[in-house]
Amino acid sequence: MVPSASMSAVAPSRPSFSSSSPSSAAAAIAPGYGTDSMAEDASGDNSATGRGNKSVRLRQRMGRPMSGLGVPGGHGHGAGMGRKKTLVLDLDETLIHSTSRGSRSQGYMVEVLVDRHACLYYVYKRPHVDYFLKKVSEWYKLVIFTASMAEYADPVIDWLDQSRTLFDRRYFRQACFFRNGSYLKDLTVIDPDLSSVCLLDNSPLSYSLNKENGIPIDSWIDNPNDEALLDLLPFLDALRFTEDVRSVLSLRTV
Repeated sequence: MVPSASMSAVAPSRPSFSSSSPSSAAAAIAPGYGTDSMAEDASGDNSATGRGNKSVRLRQRMGRPMSGLGVPGGHGHGAGMGRKKTLVLDLDETLIHSTSRGSRSQGYMVEVLVDRHACLYYVYKRPHVDYFLKKVSEWYKLVIFTASMAEYADPVIDWLDQSRTLFDRRYFRQACFFRNGSYLKDLTVIDPDLSSVCLLDNSPLSYSLNKENGIPIDSWIDNPNDEALLDLLPFLDALRFTEDVRSVLSLRTV
C-alpha cells in the first residue's frame, strides 16, 4: 500500500509505422525516478490485452480537471472535423526526467514527504517540450496520464503549464490498472470513444490495454540534443484529421 504523502515544491532559476528508506519511497512515488525505464516495465506478464483476474483498478475516479476548464483556441480541425481529438501524454521519461542527483541551479525541485522521509527530486524538461506542448495544444485536447503519485506529479505538471491553459485533465496512479507489478493505462477512463484518443508514452506496456491507440517515443534521460518531440509534430498534425486514429496507429510495426 502506498503511504500517504504531503508535498512542497520550489522552483529555481518517432514512432516507426508500416519500502521505508527515502530512495525506495521515492521510487514508489515516481515510476521513472532515477532510472532509464519506467516501473511499468517491471518483470511479469507484459502482454496484457484484457482485464484478467490479476488486473485491479486501484481506484475509479475522474481525472482532475484544471481550473478554468477548457482548451485554448487554435486552428482546430478545419471544416467538418468536429471536436478536437484527445492527445494523452505520459510524464516521466516522455516529457521530463527526475532524479535525486542535481542542483538548485539546474533542475526544478519537488519535495515529497513519505512516512516522515523527505524525498527530493530534481526535474528536467525534455528538449523542446515547451514548444511541443504549445503546438499540440492548438490541435488537440491535452490530458496528462501518469503512473506517478499525484503528490509528486501535480507540482511538475503545474511547472510545465504555468498558465494553466495547456492541460484539460490530469490522471495519476490511482486511475491505472495494477497488473503483475505494473501500472497499465486504460484510455476508456478518459473517453469511451477510442477513435479520438491517442497516448504518447515511452513505455509500450502502458498502452497494452489499448495498443491501437499508442504512440511510442524513446525514453529521455539527459540527451541535450534530443529532438524526438520535434520529430513527432508533422505526424501529430496529420493524425488529427483522421476519422479514427486507430486506422493509422494500428499500422505501427515496432
